[in-house]
Amino acid sequence: MAFGLSRLWTRFQQNINITGIWKGKPRACLQAFEGPAFFMELGFSKWVCAFLLCCWLIFSGAYSVEGLRGDSKVRGVNLGGWLVVEGWIKPSLFDGIPNGDMLDGTEVQFRSVTLQKYVCAENGGGSNVTVGRDVASSWETFKLWRVSESRFQLRTSKGQFISCDGEGCSVSATAEYPSTSETFFIERKNSRVHIKLESGAYLQLSGDYPGMPGWDENAGTFEMTIVANNLHGDYQLANGYGHNEAKKVLKRHRNSFITFEDFKFLHRNGINTVRIPVGWWIASDPDPPAPFIGGTLVALDDAFSWAQAYDIKCIIDLHAAPGSQNGMEHSASRDGFVGWPTSPDYISQTLDVVDFLASRYATHPALLGIELLNEPSATTVPLDTLVSFYMRGYQIVRKYSPTAYVIICQRIGNADPLELYQANIGTHNLVVDLHFYSLFDTFFVNMSTADNIQFIYKSREAQLQALNSSNGPLVFIGEWVNEWNVTTGSQTDYQEFGKAQLEVYNAASFGWAYWTLKNDRQHWDFEWNIKNNYLQLGESPNKQSLNSLMLIGITCARFYLHHFL
Repeated sequence: MAFGLSRLWTRFQQNINITGIWKGKPRACLQAFEGPAFFMELGFSKWVCAFLLCCWLIFSGAYSVEGLRGDSKVRGVNLGGWLVVEGWIKPSLFDGIPNGDMLDGTEVQFRSVTLQKYVCAENGGGSNVTVGRDVASSWETFKLWRVSESRFQLRTSKGQFISCDGEGCSVSATAEYPSTSETFFIERKNSRVHIKLESGAYLQLSGDYPGMPGWDENAGTFEMTIVANNLHGDYQLANGYGHNEAKKVLKRHRNSFITFEDFKFLHRNGINTVRIPVGWWIASDPDPPAPFIGGTLVALDDAFSWAQAYDIKCIIDLHAAPGSQNGMEHSASRDGFVGWPTSPDYISQTLDVVDFLASRYATHPALLGIELLNEPSATTVPLDTLVSFYMRGYQIVRKYSPTAYVIICQRIGNADPLELYQANIGTHNLVVDLHFYSLFDTFFVNMSTADNIQFIYKSREAQLQALNSSNGPLVFIGEWVNEWNVTTGSQTDYQEFGKAQLEVYNAASFGWAYWTLKNDRQHWDFEWNIKNNYLQLGESPNKQSLNSLMLIGITCARFYLHHFL
């Protein structure tokens, strides 16, 4: 809406030539309005009053977020990578982990150096383990569960664990949860490994390799290939370092990554809201379940205090749910498995976390809203399960606050956001969070600068207009970034891309939040974008509307003076 009004106002200026009158001769213009006669006549001019009232109603917009001062909508920034670890945001957090390429969730394959065949969990798990496949696929791929820097458990694609009861016993993949029989020492020399039982015996096809194998071609030696090492979240960091060292690493990170000075910077640049990702273990602070490290609750309290000092509002975003809602590192998944939607215990535990957060912060002056769950996966989280959770979460927040915004995130993975508008989850101050990236999809891969910008103006704007006009929750672009797949973009290209996104996303009825404040990748880093002039925020839509209204009022008064006095 604000985007359309901006275009309308530009045409209005051109048609009545007000720019030169107001900007060029401000004193003369003001002098024309002096004197009691003018104001008396203007006071009796009903048509002027009616026109200005209509203008005010239009430019103020149909949407206004309660609790924001000076702005009608959220202009926000995410504090990603702070209280929920995402290794790609700050990779150096993982630099000191021994065997750092073998973290929880790392996918590996083993090939016998003598047979030149791959180790295979037949049927993907649930039966025997063989060494007999020429080509590796999902049955021949195992996910690591790290016990220590040299001890691991191996999970199959169906979720069972490789098991061997002892020397001379066969190897199977039937265990649903690992214990001693499912724990192996992995000895490494370059890409070659030995897999040893707790008893000391080495595996070949069974736990019976005689003696200690060398690194030549023998039945107890395997070539290990790391297929994927994509998970670098809280679980991988804490379990990789071990509790004591992880506590030191995270304490340094939490104390330095986001500080009071950052809120000063945000305030100075017109940001009125921060969206703060947190993990489910925050409700158990200061001693959360292993391997998670306490301290996030104190940091969140600090953020609320800093925000209040600069009149910035906070959205608490439950980014990581127990069991994982999407299998990604930012949900603190151990190995990419999504267990949240199929476990009533996990869902109940998540609601307890919502209750904890709502009860603690509901009356805090800096609270704007609580986001019940970030990015549930459309492929693994059924809509009815999610809607039921959202309904219960909404009621929990309302138990503590009648006005705090309850934010519900759309499912990621080509889900239609309208599915949440049709769910009747809540009746007051409900917001749907959409994440708009021109990335992560083959659709965007070969787009040019112009293609990307046109996509924002056409497709994104049309989607926002449709959602804004629907009879349902407010619309929040809770994550977006000034980055794309254009590898040759100039500073001007980035400025135009950012401008297009801001013009369109300013129309979202609740507002937007950039991802993220700080990031080792420059164009994801809000602070870097602002300081290097790659992203130009401009005035908030509300201030633009007030300025436009003032100019319209002056024009009407001038027109009235010219024609009626």
